[in-house]
Amino acid sequence: MSPTQILLLIAGYFLVLILISFVTGKEDSNAAFFKANKSAPWYLVAFGMIGASLSGVTFISVPGAVETKQFGYLQVVFGYFFGYLIIAYVLLPLYYRMNLTSIYTYLHDRFGPTSYKTGSVAFLISRTVGAAFRLFLVAKVLQLLVFDGLGMPFPLTVVITIALIWLYTFKGGIKTIIFTDTLQTLFMLVSVVVTISFLAAALDLQSVSDVYHNIASNSMSKIFFFEDSKDPQFFIKSFLAGIFITITMTGLDQDMMQKNLTCRNLKDAQKNMIVFSVVLVFVNILFLALGLLLTQYAQQNGLTAAKDDLFPTIAMLPEIGIATSAFFILGLVAAAYSSADSALTSLTTAYCIDILDIQNKAAEKQKGIRKRVHLAVSLVLILIIILFDSLFTDVSVIWELFKAAGYTYGPLLGLFAFGILTKKALKDKYVWIVALMAPILSYALNSYSEVLFNGYKIGFEILIINGLLTFVGLILIRSK
Repeated sequence: MSPTQILLLIAGYFLVLILISFVTGKEDSNAAFFKANKSAPWYLVAFGMIGASLSGVTFISVPGAVETKQFGYLQVVFGYFFGYLIIAYVLLPLYYRMNLTSIYTYLHDRFGPTSYKTGSVAFLISRTVGAAFRLFLVAKVLQLLVFDGLGMPFPLTVVITIALIWLYTFKGGIKTIIFTDTLQTLFMLVSVVVTISFLAAALDLQSVSDVYHNIASNSMSKIFFFEDSKDPQFFIKSFLAGIFITITMTGLDQDMMQKNLTCRNLKDAQKNMIVFSVVLVFVNILFLALGLLLTQYAQQNGLTAAKDDLFPTIAMLPEIGIATSAFFILGLVAAAYSSADSALTSLTTAYCIDILDIQNKAAEKQKGIRKRVHLAVSLVLILIIILFDSLFTDVSVIWELFKAAGYTYGPLLGLFAFGILTKKALKDKYVWIVALMAPILSYALNSYSEVLFNGYKIGFEILIINGLLTFVGLILIRSK
């Protein structure tokens, strides 16, 4: 596809999103923006959450990592499933019982204002970094495929990317996102299936059975790693990390929980979570299968592309055909924006409610405050993504994203665990110190783990370590 064709395709895609926004955003109220008036159908929320959970990072990085990491990521995914069960039957009942808009209000009621602000700030940092990572990846791909050919500099690409998100979310917020995420998830999954179909034909695999046997017999499809406990992909570490990544990055994340809190009642929210968790396992298997077929195709045709460059390079080859390339572009953009748009909305929600205490402002000022915050968050994301461009040159983004989340979500994990598992009060004014020190100590342990622990390499479990350090720190400042 030419840059002009890609640009027209993206423009048409966003016209559809803006049309959805126009229909769903007629009620420009904070109740609709923050909680969709608690009227969202659970099945739409469940389907849309698939795209929001996977994002452009998964779309690019999971297939690209198969050559070096095999199907080891599936160990983490199995952990995800059990993490979602904990969310459905421990966290969601808590949130619905308290009728929360921002889930960090729980920390205020349990411990006090400093804990409340600390939890919300941890989320703001976590989600800002995560959203910026995701958008950075997609902006770089679009820069390579489209905007370099048009002579457009990368910072302008980023501005356009964020501006489009702002355009279709600034009125309807989460109410609009419930519907746009559903459409975007559909585009993403269709894109993967279409690409797999092309690759299967190119590799002379005539049926679904042929594809299955080809994948099952290949050494890259190895799932379980039990041989070396020091390996970052060792099963127990990966599985436990998957559980805790899910609890923190979904259950303790305003972005993901804000969608669940739009359901009519707790029962609907739990149905959404269970269905979503089952489907997500199979969707990740689909992405890993895609990665194996992409690697085989590259090896067969002498292509040197690897990691995050693998899928985009193959998808845009002339022999792939314009239809497959078009679906790749739609899938990539859909995957990126299905997570980024809700991130922008949840960041706005958390800042308005937790930091500005918007619910206690004069009614006539609340909408104006929300809109200014929404715009400010967009500008912050633009600046961070441009900064990333100067920091990252060769990185498999999904692994770096989870490493970053291990440091920023750890204090949230420790705070909520202490609140739920104990009945102790805290010396609230010291909580921020614990939340700051735990990530610093975790980083030090991660940096010197091979020296300190006889060659042991810390992987995804950095999140568990960080949360545990936070928990221990909170014990030290508990009230007598």
